[in-house]
Amino acid sequence: MLARRVARDWRLGRIGWTFDQTMPDRPAPGPAAFLRATRVPSRGRAGSLASRIAILHSVAHIEYVAIDLAFDLVGRFGADFPREFAEDWLRVGAEEAMHFAILDRRLRALGSFYGALPVHGGLWEAAEATADDKLARLAVVPMVLEARGLDVTPQMIGRFEAGGDTATVRLLRRILTDEVRHVAAGVRWFERCAAEAGFAPDLLLSTWDVRPFTDDSDFLVALLKPA
Repeated sequence: MLARRVARDWRLGRIGWTFDQTMPDRPAPGPAAFLRATRVPSRGRAGSLASRIAILHSVAHIEYVAIDLAFDLVGRFGADFPREFAEDWLRVGAEEAMHFAILDRRLRALGSFYGALPVHGGLWEAAEATADDKLARLAVVPMVLEARGLDVTPQMIGRFEAGGDTATVRLLRRILTDEVRHVAAGVRWFERCAAEAGFAPDLLLSTWDVRPFTDDSDFLVALLKPA
């Protein structure tokens, strides 16, 4: 997959640390049809094969968009950070690509594929809303949207486990482990960026209304809680 090849080329020094290209407003269209979020059919609670497929398709879509989000973060804001920033987020992008690949493989094993069901564009709308503010992007995407995923994934795993789908459970657990690191990277770079700008990270977050993007994240609260 292209994302993993780019990350590998970066690690091997085949890609220069230059940011002379304008990032597109939106990535190229993927294979899935887009609907308004309110019109995307309910995915159910994993009690049937159709429901399990719908849930996995939704997770695959999140991972698909997360690839572009990670690479957009580097291309759009990388010049404002040290090289380690690009290294972190290119690695995240490669891992998101791996997540998508194994989810699509699982969907095919269940008789479906990514693109078989409609999706919504809410994740990229969050990117568009933060396209000119690196602090807001770091807060909203890894620290709110992805952190929300950490809150709900254990419940999702429990539902697949109850249905005896051990193959999917293994995939989701693997993905969850990686996503913890992704959110932690977002917190680390947000705190560093906020401190360099003279802001206290927790106070800065408290001044923003992130409710349009998601509900409060228990994981985010825990990460920012003073020791």
